[in-house]
Amino acid sequence: MKNAIILHGMPDKDKEYYNPKEPSASNAQWLPWLQKQLTVHDIKADTPEVPFAFKPQWDLWVREVERFEITPETLLVGHSCGGGFWVRYLSEHPEIYVGTVVLVAPWLNLGHEEDISFFDFEIDPGIVARAKKFVIFASDNDMQVVTDSSNFLRDKIPEAKFREFHNYGHFCSSDMKTNEFPELLEELL
Repeated sequence: MKNAIILHGMPDKDKEYYNPKEPSASNAQWLPWLQKQLTVHDIKADTPEVPFAFKPQWDLWVREVERFEITPETLLVGHSCGGGFWVRYLSEHPEIYVGTVVLVAPWLNLGHEEDISFFDFEIDPGIVARAKKFVIFASDNDMQVVTDSSNFLRDKIPEAKFREFHNYGHFCSSDMKTNEFPELLEELL
């Protein structure tokens, strides 16, 4: 059975994570819409909620995603820090083969912010070959730190498919003016 793991990014501590008026990271942006659309296509889709995601701790993120089965049919989606997570996770697990990987505005903290050991790893140059499809979404008006990460990935894993979008910002609902993301669904189906 096909399944999907849709991983959120790193929310702002006060504006999002601890704000009772904001949805949890796993229920924000286009994640619930995508989960429902995959379910409609008979794909079991999970959106894990990583505790204390505002300050990424590798072991917590790993524990959350490893609650779910990862097989050669699994679809992996990561937004921002969640995309960076999948790059490290797959790099450190060369025995894992998956279906489709889509990294949406992946962030790797390439020295732009405080030291985050979360991104202390080497990218496996064979990472793309262990997926049936490996796609990176970038926007022409995202934050510079994310643009730098996308360009870094383009250099490190040139076999990946890159899709550049115009004026999608950081692929958040406020940037896209919608919670729907049909281009992402199309890549996954």
